[in-house]
Amino acid sequence: MPRSPQQRSTTRPRHDAGISPLRVLVLADTHLRGDLSKLPADVWGHVEEADVVLHAGDVVTGDLLDALRTRRPVHAVLGNNDADLVGALPDRLELELAGVRIAMVHNSGVRAGREGRVHRWFPDARLVVFGHSHEPVDVEGVEGQRLFNPGSAVQRRRQPRRTVGRLELADGRIVRHEIVPVT
Repeated sequence: MPRSPQQRSTTRPRHDAGISPLRVLVLADTHLRGDLSKLPADVWGHVEEADVVLHAGDVVTGDLLDALRTRRPVHAVLGNNDADLVGALPDRLELELAGVRIAMVHNSGVRAGREGRVHRWFPDARLVVFGHSHEPVDVEGVEGQRLFNPGSAVQRRRQPRRTVGRLELADGRIVRHEIVPVT
């Protein structure tokens, strides 16, 4: 019997940043309580194509993170609906991937003044990943800092489509950034 996308596990060769860009899948606001079947199947395809996954909060339980971690390295932050994950996930996270300084936070605050606010919070980050609004955002902020919210792959709310984010990073640069609809 074939395994479902949630059960399938693949082995992937180690990424060599000197040869190809690091492929990053960005998720946020998945709001899944144990039933991973609500995550669109093509999201699992994006996971398989990625080298690493970033989740910007509102995971709700650890089930999705555990499923993702069986396939790829995962970095995640705590969202306002993640009561079960308090103490397991940080409120904010700063890391470096492929030479790119990245900051993650769930709630970047109101839209007005966001660029300046996140730059004050994370002045050294080249890329700031956030969630909370379910609204996809891919804009340049203060001093060229990229602000990136993938939207939600599960709850589109007022958006026309459910979405994820994809990035390619190499040699300290953001080579590619896109918001991708999922079905």
